Amino acid sequence: MSMLFPFDNSYARLGAGFSAGQAPVQVSAPRLIAVNDALAAELGVSLGSDDEMAQVFGGNALPGGAQPIAQAYAGHQFGGFSPQLGDGRAVLLGEVVDTNGQRRDIQLKGSGPTPFSRNGDGRAWLGPVLREYVVSEAMHAMGIPTTRALAAVSTGDPVYRQQGALPGAVLTRIAASHLRVGTFQFFAARQNVPALRELYAYTRARHYPQAQTPGDLLRAVIRRQATLVAQWLGAGFIHGVMNTDNTALSGETIDYGPCAFLDIWHPQTVYSSIDRNGRYAYDNQARIIVWNMAQFASALVPLMEDQESAITEFTEAVHAMPALIDAEWLRVFGAKIGLAAPDENDRALIDDLLRLMQVAEVDFTNTFRALGRPDAPAALMGTAGFDAWEARWQARLTSEDGWRARMDDANPAFIPRNHRVEEMIAAGVEGDFAPFRRLLDVLSRPYVDQPDAVDLTLPPAPHEVVRETFCGT
Repeated sequence: MSMLFPFDNSYARLGAGFSAGQAPVQVSAPRLIAVNDALAAELGVSLGSDDEMAQVFGGNALPGGAQPIAQAYAGHQFGGFSPQLGDGRAVLLGEVVDTNGQRRDIQLKGSGPTPFSRNGDGRAWLGPVLREYVVSEAMHAMGIPTTRALAAVSTGDPVYRQQGALPGAVLTRIAASHLRVGTFQFFAARQNVPALRELYAYTRARHYPQAQTPGDLLRAVIRRQATLVAQWLGAGFIHGVMNTDNTALSGETIDYGPCAFLDIWHPQTVYSSIDRNGRYAYDNQARIIVWNMAQFASALVPLMEDQESAITEFTEAVHAMPALIDAEWLRVFGAKIGLAAPDENDRALIDDLLRLMQVAEVDFTNTFRALGRPDAPAALMGTAGFDAWEARWQARLTSEDGWRARMDDANPAFIPRNHRVEEMIAAGVEGDFAPFRRLLDVLSRPYVDQPDAVDLTLPPAPHEVVRETFCGT
């Protein structure tokens, strides 16, 4: 086999209980759909022929040095605690240290049942694989920390869901790690303090070497999560399933299940079909990440000798998080209206624009993109109060150099619009991957005007509106 992976598998060397050895389950007819050549080069991975890649990324062949495992973790799912979840349909092949010196996980997602499957089939169908590939790569191109997609393979085997028989697929996912809030919760729930200490030491070494104490680690993770969620809000992104097992300690976006992007600006928007009470609505995400960090803090308490003092320290750190998110939100949305260093006096300017946008029911992405152009958004022109707002905004910009370019860099022209993603999936099910490849190409340059792709900037027509998105399990 000509494929080479420079594996160095540190997580598999951790103590008993962190993972279970599990090889991917064979599939009948793996076929390569896509491979990310640039990412492979960054990882230091040598790729082979399409047939070789289909066998490896489909799970039928293990590359040299792989040590496949399924990781253990727990988690709060929609507020309810599950003491054992774990990788129920994913296998970590191993880790590589990439060309930038960063350790990265290589994981097969949809590779068959594991000891953590809880009666599931461990498989993924094609739709969620294509969705995660496109959306994660689009998020990366927008500069939002995220897992990446290295490859997608169709399996030749049907996967059975509520819709009936669907084509199966496997995604090869790359992550800074798959450590989650739920990984700490797994050992805290079992009062396994020695394992918790080992996990703490591993997390520090891998992601936060500057952290000297559990409190330092908590504050470092909080800072990254505050920045990440503010970036989501600026992009109009709704994760859809912000469970603690889907909160990566690295600060990356992970697990693109029922995710979606805003079309019309409405802060209470919910797309996820499983989020029946709107727990993870767009404007709840900032509150939920604070709740998730409180659960992380609780899982760290057993590490402390003086637990009463630790609870006080950790509570202060969590209570400080909303202000961190708020500051990041102001920075992100300030840039979206051209401000290099927005201050508290600018908050009303941003809030008033968002209120006007909600009244006018305008497209979130297109409105911000057009705002910095000579042809300001026509949809807002007739809205009562817009002229007065625009005059205030222009007066504020008189002290800003380069504001137009700043807006172009902060406001994407192209996002993975929900109706385009659904069209791509429908075509893929029929064996047509041209829409998938086109989306990948266009979304790799989200801030660049691409006249031949203007159709991908259009909001959905009434009959194209996607009202619900679905998890792939």
